[in-house]
Amino acid sequence: MNATICAAIRDRDVLRFSYSGGTREVEPHCHGISRAGNEVLRAYQTGGYSESGKTVGWKLFEVSRITGITRTGETFASNRP
Repeated sequence: MNATICAAIRDRDVLRFSYSGGTREVEPHCHGISRAGNEVLRAYQTGGYSESGKTVGWKLFEVSRITGITRTGETFASNRP
C-alpha cells in the first residue's frame, strides 16, 4: 500500500479508498509516521463519506485502517492552503 500512496503523492493522483464505514476521495499530500508511531496519510478529502459530516477538508488517515485503495486516474493541480 505504501507504494500506491507514495506514487499518488508524487504523481498528484486522486485516491479512493474505504475508511471507517465509507468510501472517500482524497488528494494525498504527505505520508509518514505520527508521533504515536502510526503510519498515516495526510490528505485533502474532496468527497465521499465522513463520520464527522465534514466531507471536504484536511484529514489524517491511519494507513492500517485504509482498505481498497485505488488511484482514480484523476489528478489535482497543486497544494491546498
